[in-house]
Amino acid sequence: MNVAENEIKSVMEKYKKFAVYGLSPDPTKPSHYVPLYMRDHGWEMVGTYPKPHEANGFTIYKSLVEIPKEYRKFIDVFRASEKIPEVVDEAIALGGVEVLWLQLGIRNAEAEARAEKAGIKVVSNRCLIIEHKKFF
Repeated sequence: MNVAENEIKSVMEKYKKFAVYGLSPDPTKPSHYVPLYMRDHGWEMVGTYPKPHEANGFTIYKSLVEIPKEYRKFIDVFRASEKIPEVVDEAIALGGVEVLWLQLGIRNAEAEARAEKAGIKVVSNRCLIIEHKKFF
């Protein structure tokens, strides 16, 4: 993680639109209710998911490359830690990604270092809901 604790609020304030990597149709999963919470608090997002679905009005794309650029600057990731190298590869190849936010319990030091080297800000092992409640 290369974003200091005292920078998290400003990152959240700057990026009011983002992509949710792995936005689930299952309302019991954090990858479903975290985006709902953030939308209810003024953020705008779209999601990626391998299978098409309609989850509470979110637009879902099959991959990051299909997502409009204004949503790809900040990517909120819900993938297992061992899958993060693939996500980082995709983000670097795509270009234009400024922040990679790895949700609570998700971290991969090697992949995070590669993202940082590519100029991407990385927040790992943090929940947007918890951080939102802390700062707003």
